[in-house]
Amino acid sequence: MSFDFTRRRVLRAALLACGAASAGLALPAQAQAQAWPDKPVRIVAAGPAGATADMVARLLADALGKEGGQPVIVDPRPGAGGALAVNELSQAPHDGYTLLVGVNSLVSEIPHIVKLKFDMAKEIAPVAELGRGGLVLVGNPNVPARDFAQLRSWIKSQPGTVSYASYSAGTLSHVLGLQLNKAAGLDMTHVGYKGSTPALTDVMGGHVPLMFDGIPSSLPLIRAGKVRAFAVSSAQRSPLLPDVPTFTELGYPQLQATGWMGLWVKPDVPAAQQARLRETVLKLMGQPALRAKLTELGFEPGQPRSQEELSRSLQADYRRMGEVLKSIDFKPE
Repeated sequence: MSFDFTRRRVLRAALLACGAASAGLALPAQAQAQAWPDKPVRIVAAGPAGATADMVARLLADALGKEGGQPVIVDPRPGAGGALAVNELSQAPHDGYTLLVGVNSLVSEIPHIVKLKFDMAKEIAPVAELGRGGLVLVGNPNVPARDFAQLRSWIKSQPGTVSYASYSAGTLSHVLGLQLNKAAGLDMTHVGYKGSTPALTDVMGGHVPLMFDGIPSSLPLIRAGKVRAFAVSSAQRSPLLPDVPTFTELGYPQLQATGWMGLWVKPDVPAAQQARLRETVLKLMGQPALRAKLTELGFEPGQPRSQEELSRSLQADYRRMGEVLKSIDFKPE
């Protein structure tokens, strides 16, 4: 941001504040939004330090700090599938200076998996989609299959003996395997882990032959030849894995699913403040340098869907996940 722009913004905010104060009135919500940020911002990352949410939050924090001229602090909060991060946000003031970065599963999946004392969908509201990507079916390089057709034949030849890992029971990583079993007439056994790292370690070690994983965590291993990619769940081929077909291409459109990393706030943050934040963040995320850094992490750029569209998609994904998990009598922990 240029010095002139910053000076004009600060001057405008000061004049508005003085005018409101002289009239004995609080600063109007619209003026507060235009003045944002005029103090340090905190971004709670739903996950441990160094994990995907933390890395995306730091990219955003760096850009937001340069844009707004205020310090932006990233606060990683791991635990309970993101519920601890959401709880941290819920206790913050509703002034738009405490934000959260986390995946859509906070609302669409976690409530089905973990017994919570609060409704995640009522505690956080999506502001903007920062990045997106489907899941990828990966396997140990020693699996005797070079493509999905060969993989399907190999699994069918030994029903009930081939297992697949997920990064957590009840998540999309688990559900996609259930859907593939049904759609392709397979009989794979699910093995749930607590995170991608231990699951991928066992896949590379040959303890579990297959896994459905997010592209950001698997991409470096795919490129290094430590795991092999067979198919992705996104609607189109991922530009990060252009040679890997989609499940839809392979004849399994029911496995089409995309996850996204989002920016969230408390629902009671004033609408003008949310709009100002959304406008700023979408502008920053559209910068070529930031988009390139996001791609390096394994994400495709986010779509500029409205907050209403994001909320509707979360509700639809929540219902869909619930129906699948109910069909296997899944019980939350």
